[in-house]
Amino acid sequence: MKKTLLVGLAVLAMTSSGVVLALGDSAQDRPAATATAQRQTTFAIENMTCATCPITVRKAMKGVAGVTAVNVDFAAKTARATYDPRRANAAQIAAASTDAGYPARSIQN
Repeated sequence: MKKTLLVGLAVLAMTSSGVVLALGDSAQDRPAATATAQRQTTFAIENMTCATCPITVRKAMKGVAGVTAVNVDFAAKTARATYDPRRANAAQIAAASTDAGYPARSIQN
């Protein structure tokens, strides 16, 4: 009887773990075949005159839906934005900076 019970428990454990593995397979575990690559664009920024200007430019650009990162170089008067091209484009990002008082134009994709 004990042997039958142990075999039954072993079979149950093996089938249960298989179910857990099947249910545990999430989108995060699978390769992202349909993921869209992020795009980066560099912008020339006007009117940056002080150390706080890049903060305003970065906040304005990051406020655009789809923008994931913005790096502003005060010395070079440029900003490099990383974004999802399905949700944002260079014109929208430049417009956000321009609306904040810092006219921007795309200089490199």
